[in-house]
Amino acid sequence: MGILRHRYMRRQEAISNDDEMQQDTYEEDGGDDDESSVSIPSSIDYPSTTTESPYDKAKTIGEEVIKKVPIIDIEYPPQVQPDMDELALNMEDEDRTSQKYEIINLGKIEYSIDYDFQKQELKVEVIQAQELPPMDLSGTSDPYVKVYVLPDKKKKFETKVYRKTLNPVFNETFIFKNLAYGDIGSKTLVFAVYDFDRFSRHDQIGEVLIPLNTVDLGKVIREIKDLIPPAGERETENKLGDICFSLRYVPTAGKLTITILEAKNLKKMDVGGLSDPYVKLSILMNGKRIKKKKTSIKKCTLNPYYNESFTFDVPFEQVQKIQLQVTVVDYDRIGTSEPIGKVVLGCNSTGTELRHWTDMLASPRRPIAQWHVLKDSDGDKSS
Repeated sequence: MGILRHRYMRRQEAISNDDEMQQDTYEEDGGDDDESSVSIPSSIDYPSTTTESPYDKAKTIGEEVIKKVPIIDIEYPPQVQPDMDELALNMEDEDRTSQKYEIINLGKIEYSIDYDFQKQELKVEVIQAQELPPMDLSGTSDPYVKVYVLPDKKKKFETKVYRKTLNPVFNETFIFKNLAYGDIGSKTLVFAVYDFDRFSRHDQIGEVLIPLNTVDLGKVIREIKDLIPPAGERETENKLGDICFSLRYVPTAGKLTITILEAKNLKKMDVGGLSDPYVKLSILMNGKRIKKKKTSIKKCTLNPYYNESFTFDVPFEQVQKIQLQVTVVDYDRIGTSEPIGKVVLGCNSTGTELRHWTDMLASPRRPIAQWHVLKDSDGDKSS
């Protein structure tokens, strides 16, 4: 920086001395590097009668002065002004640096953890979330929380969906069973906060990861933690696909109509990288299947379109006692057809499934459509 300052000051002094030359004065600053300092006039007055441009005259005078300047032991870099590519790279580096230190506020989540040593159960309560970022155009969100344990993820829980709020209060408790104390140290508890969207994939707002080997399980833990950005969708490795269907219930007639609209991004089941999917509908009561129907088979596709409707007789007094199971199956003409994934709605359902079911009951005679993420079918065999 001292070198550039020295050169600049010499050039300015040379330009300012129009008719008479002044002796340059060099001063030692006492440091390791030598710097020169000169007095710079506040203004430059060029004669108006000259035919030579001020720039050319200044350049000529400057060159003559520079020749007379005593040579000092300083090496000047060959390039003072960086080129445009260098400037662009430096600007990108500054942007990256500023982004690196940018603080992203995704909100907080409050929870409690209680481990029962005798029952080998982990009781987890989702208490509330605070200061969530708005995800909708209206400036609010429709948040819910998924709770699961890594790395197995066999059991996942979901809270209810809370409409149009950035500070939802959940107060919902979930129990993970058969977690031996000797194994729990290798597990990580995950709270993943999502924004519900009926017509598209739900956006993950943020998450909190709790390595259970860092938790004192001898007492009840209650904490509030900041949400961090999700490290990609953690369920993509077991991604089964999504399905969209509508529900319509007419209480007076006792009719439940399901319209299977479409599915997308289904898991590849065939050697050729495709599937032959159809959808099977089952009405369950007390865990037993009492009615079933199925769609047509769509050949060689992972994104089938159906738009097929099915109606079941479900009396009003039974509608809160049944479960509707929607299973996507890969058809196999020779062997056994394999289930790809399923969605279960009705009594005892949670999360987005419960929201769809309650919205249907709250809007009689009106079809309510919604996308759902397919979940593991738990080895169910289909026919």
